[in-house]
Amino acid sequence: MARVPRALTIAGSDSGGGAGIEADLKTFAALGVYGMAAVTSITAQNTREVRAVHDVPPEIVASQIEAVVEDIGVDAAKTGMLSNAGIIEVVGKLLRKYDFPLVVDPVMVAKSGASLLRPDAVEALGKYILPRAFLVTPNRMEAERLSGLAIRHVNDAKAAAKKISDEYGANAVIVKGGHIAGEFSVDVLYVEGKFREFSAPRIEGCFHGTGCSFSAAIAAMIARGHGLEDAIEEAKRHITGAIRYGHKVGGGHCPVNPMASLEPDAERWRVIQNVKRAVVLLKRYGRAVAPHVPEVHMNVVMALPWPYADDVGSVAGVVGRISRARDTIRVNGPIAFGASRHLARAVLTAMRHDARYRAALNALYSKEIIDRAASLGLKVSFYDRREEPPHLKSVEGGTVGWGVETAIKRIGAVPDVIYHEGDWGKEPMINVFGVDAVDAATKLLRLIGVHIGRGPGR
Repeated sequence: MARVPRALTIAGSDSGGGAGIEADLKTFAALGVYGMAAVTSITAQNTREVRAVHDVPPEIVASQIEAVVEDIGVDAAKTGMLSNAGIIEVVGKLLRKYDFPLVVDPVMVAKSGASLLRPDAVEALGKYILPRAFLVTPNRMEAERLSGLAIRHVNDAKAAAKKISDEYGANAVIVKGGHIAGEFSVDVLYVEGKFREFSAPRIEGCFHGTGCSFSAAIAAMIARGHGLEDAIEEAKRHITGAIRYGHKVGGGHCPVNPMASLEPDAERWRVIQNVKRAVVLLKRYGRAVAPHVPEVHMNVVMALPWPYADDVGSVAGVVGRISRARDTIRVNGPIAFGASRHLARAVLTAMRHDARYRAALNALYSKEIIDRAASLGLKVSFYDRREEPPHLKSVEGGTVGWGVETAIKRIGAVPDVIYHEGDWGKEPMINVFGVDAVDAATKLLRLIGVHIGRGPGR
């Protein structure tokens, strides 16, 4: 039988969930690795500050490591916060008994600026932990402290990486480039007498827990059987997404999102399933829906949640749309992302104002539907295509964003229904918005007077 890869983190606990073992275990899970933890310190921490630190007794740290190694086994491990010399010495001596690869993140300072490594512990780290390291992952400040060299450029990082490896006996050192000036973030690896650079464009996002998640990702990929350089490449991709799609929580340094490599795929599946349910619902009441299908046909779409909804390719709809077929409707193709441009732009515009509204469908305008929407207590707004600025009217799809923005500003919120009464060569139309595709379809059916019973659409 296939055995799940196993990775161990030996690190502190971040009560805010953004770094430490919390970030490590999320990273392990995201990369398909069974995660275990030996807690070295408990911090009272949030995105703004570290309020208190309580170190776990060294013998308890050692017992945690022994317990998981002796029963479950470890394919790779990483260290994070090892705050005092006593913990470092015990952990270092114990790890000599085991031959699994060890990734050392020499955590010294929290993102908030609080010290996480006591001054007397740096020497112990170099004596007991770094010689055991398969890979050491310092940032610029940590590399400067360990090497005694000032680092301003990539060549400085190379010199520091080599010195740390030579002086402490570490198998490999990668000096991370996040704090080194330049258009790109360049991580410099020194291993077996050679250098290699790993480069990525600098991006906006969240950075609390970056070092923890990056080193955990390397350990996870090593546990899965990847070589060192392949593991670093995968970890670089992982942390780039984790930064870009970080969690905007708290009032300080927002944390990375270690699950960002999994969430979009999971959400894509959920979106497809929801649009399918909406289509089934519309087909179930096809005779009632058919008179409301416009000449340009109907579509129902749903976007990925924020922050993954960033272009029309992140919005799913019906390929070929939905058309009239005698006295009912016909679905002309499968459900796919990127199947709609106009409705997708409408949803993306609405989401910029209220991220809950991720879905919409279009229907033929009628005054009866607008009146019924008002009687049902739905929010209704409109825009006049004749007022559209000429420079937008000439751009394909330009009307949609302007129109939705105009309608939202008119009432100060995302409406349930937005309508326009057409223009020269343009069909009058209604857009019905919902929190998901089923919600939008349900609203349309209510608007056309359909009583929805139980069935596959619900």
